[in-house]
Amino acid sequence: MHNIQTVLTEAARSLQTVSDSALLDTEILLSLALGTDRTYLHRWPDRRLEAEQQKQFFSLLRQRQQGTPIAYITGIREFWSREFQVTPDVLIPRPDTELLIELSLKLLPIDAPVNIIDLGTGSGIIAITLAAERPHAHISASDNSPAALHVAQSNAAKHNINNIQFYLSDWFADLPDMRFNLIVSNPPYIAPDDIHLQQGDLRFEPASALCASEQGLEAIKIIAGSANRYLEPGGHLLIEHGYNQQQQIRSILADFNYQNIQTYTDLTGQPRATYGQKSS
Repeated sequence: MHNIQTVLTEAARSLQTVSDSALLDTEILLSLALGTDRTYLHRWPDRRLEAEQQKQFFSLLRQRQQGTPIAYITGIREFWSREFQVTPDVLIPRPDTELLIELSLKLLPIDAPVNIIDLGTGSGIIAITLAAERPHAHISASDNSPAALHVAQSNAAKHNINNIQFYLSDWFADLPDMRFNLIVSNPPYIAPDDIHLQQGDLRFEPASALCASEQGLEAIKIIAGSANRYLEPGGHLLIEHGYNQQQQIRSILADFNYQNIQTYTDLTGQPRATYGQKSS
């Protein structure tokens, strides 16, 4: 039998060509196999694994060695200090998207019953976070994937969120006639021929949630072109996009007569979200 420290060292070495965070990945997988937290591993480095624990760990490790993202192996990922269920039917939540939450909260009064929609909700991280942070808001969340909506609804139930209405809809196509103070979206924005799709976690994530035609701009054009009809006067549109798409997005919003167009950067300083306002 191997002890915890030996397993961590050997397994982390085996992941170095697969992961930029090999030791962290190993600790997460071993904690999952043992049913503990990572603190336990450091507290008891000499503790030996039982045969079934060792078998379970190496089964998880093989998945990671094959490139399967940690979030899909564990089934969870943290976002805005909350744990969300994730499956291969949805994108893995990323810190970049927290920028949409920061910007949205600045736009939304704390106590007002505003109407918000999260288009292409996926796992529901945006809609659920906004619903939790603005409990007086009326939130809608749409996706064209029934499997993704199931994940989002499960996450809403997990966090006891009751102020969200979910819709199976391809963007605005199947929504009821509604008006919103804020429309927010992290749509597919990667070009289908982008080489990054063959690298890292992106290889395992749903292509329909990642890729859009017209060099990644098709979905954004659809959203921007339709959102004006669904926004209240003075309403807000927020869209996440690629680090090199800001000029194109700004031009698209200008073409559809949005006002006060601004682009915001993520934690690494990359342009990541663009804002437009419907005229009053």
